[in-house]
Amino acid sequence: MELVALDLPEPTRLRGRWAAWAAVHAAMGRSDECRADGSVWHYDDGGGNWVDLHRLGGGRAVLVGNDHECSPEPDEFPDLVPEVPDWWRPPLRDAVRENENVAIVYGFDGTVWRRVDYGMDDGFSAVNLLALTRERTRRRILDACGYDSSGCHDPTLPRPSDESIDALIAADGDITEELVAAVVGTEGRAPAVGAAHARRFLTA
Repeated sequence: MELVALDLPEPTRLRGRWAAWAAVHAAMGRSDECRADGSVWHYDDGGGNWVDLHRLGGGRAVLVGNDHECSPEPDEFPDLVPEVPDWWRPPLRDAVRENENVAIVYGFDGTVWRRVDYGMDDGFSAVNLLALTRERTRRRILDACGYDSSGCHDPTLPRPSDESIDALIAADGDITEELVAAVVGTEGRAPAVGAAHARRFLTA
């Protein structure tokens, strides 16, 4: 099958936003949903829909994932392993082994993202990866800061400034406890944990 180009940011442009969201989530005690593990960046929307970005070196990357509501079922689309370039296959095989359903499979060759054109929606848009844009990341962080440590919405909580969120993103993973505290505060939060969590993106 043909590979088609995708209009997505290169991985280095995603890191600052991905790490910022990881810092906020970890500071609020939800570190599993957004994290860097070795060379893999993980994002889960909280409802079981996910993507993993595998950094492969040489500027290359493979992104795999699935949306359990909007991605096609395995019997609805072809086996992608023989359809993708060789260097995409190890992350894809690992993802299939661990998750079974994997409809989102993109490769970045150092210049452009591509996917197999198998003629249907793969569910990527529904996963709503917030790191795709600064605006999306900022909105989600603002929304998250309106919830207390028990997960209940509290309109009396202080609202972080756009400037503090932008500074968190601009740190590009080199995030300090002070930067996290400026966004989430310290009452019922763990900004040091959030900062350490985000800095894992520097070595991934």
